[in-house]
Amino acid sequence: MRVAVYHSNNDVRLDERPRPKTGPGELLLRVEASGICGSDVMEWYRMPHAPLVLGHEIAGQVVEVGAGVTEFKVGDRVMATHHVPCNTCRYCLRGQHNVCGTLRTTHFDPGGFSEYVRLPAINVERGTFLLPETMTYEEGSFLEPLACCIRAQRLARMEPGASVAILGSGISGILHVQLARALGAGKIFATDVSPQRLEYARKFGADTTFEAGPDVSERIRESNEGRGAELVLVCTSAMPAIAQAFRSVDRGGTILFFAPAPPGITFPAPLHDLWKDGISILHSYAGPPHDIVMARDLIAARRVDVASMVTDRLPLEETGKGFKIVVEAGRSLKVLVEPQH
Repeated sequence: MRVAVYHSNNDVRLDERPRPKTGPGELLLRVEASGICGSDVMEWYRMPHAPLVLGHEIAGQVVEVGAGVTEFKVGDRVMATHHVPCNTCRYCLRGQHNVCGTLRTTHFDPGGFSEYVRLPAINVERGTFLLPETMTYEEGSFLEPLACCIRAQRLARMEPGASVAILGSGISGILHVQLARALGAGKIFATDVSPQRLEYARKFGADTTFEAGPDVSERIRESNEGRGAELVLVCTSAMPAIAQAFRSVDRGGTILFFAPAPPGITFPAPLHDLWKDGISILHSYAGPPHDIVMARDLIAARRVDVASMVTDRLPLEETGKGFKIVVEAGRSLKVLVEPQH
């Protein structure tokens, strides 16, 4: 089978590998849609493990069923997530699935940028979900990233009517805009350095957008009756945006850091202001199974429009081109690889 092997953002090579064999409890999935995630192009995170086959936002069709599997059959249309929690450790039982010791040890074989992937038994049991008949494979590939956003807003206790500022309007930021709107947010503000991304933010539900700059916090307050935002979602690791987050949050509000930063990066926090104004600081990673189910229901109900977010569809042999499009962050929003086309 064909696979796209990642060496760096500028070096993704098409290769041939044997098709994986299915063992007990496992599934073989023909990949129909595989999204390029912002984390896929973080070289500081990916290159130490290269070469490897990336791709964790996938949807496809079951073509082989291992012994003992009863929940799925050949022909089923499914999505699968590569990182799955054990659901039994003390962290999972406390709702902290993101720090489960099992979570980051689970992976596809080899990865979503390939014609086929083998789903290990634990992924089949805890991370594979049937797609509704009305849902396309493209839409199914959004379940994992939307679930990550759902967990973040759930942890941040996003409430109906709350004002929300989203700093960074890339793919995650736009998903957060749509989700906040679907969950009944009041005013939604979005920022970015790219005019094209701000146009997307307005299209998908932001009430007001600002070009990222030192006056963001003042402009948010001017548009929000003199107050900061009750919830600030930081969807970029850019230091200026982090500084803006502390200045843009309302008293008693919450800042949630959604985008990761490289190891060793630090930021001086205004501890007195955080104490005086009762500011909560959170971060979020991953989307547990129940959040994936919620993502599926929101997309199926058309409460979150992910289909319109796809700007680029590429065959497997053009995966490298897709990585360059994502890195450039120009006119594109969501880039999908379709290995069967």
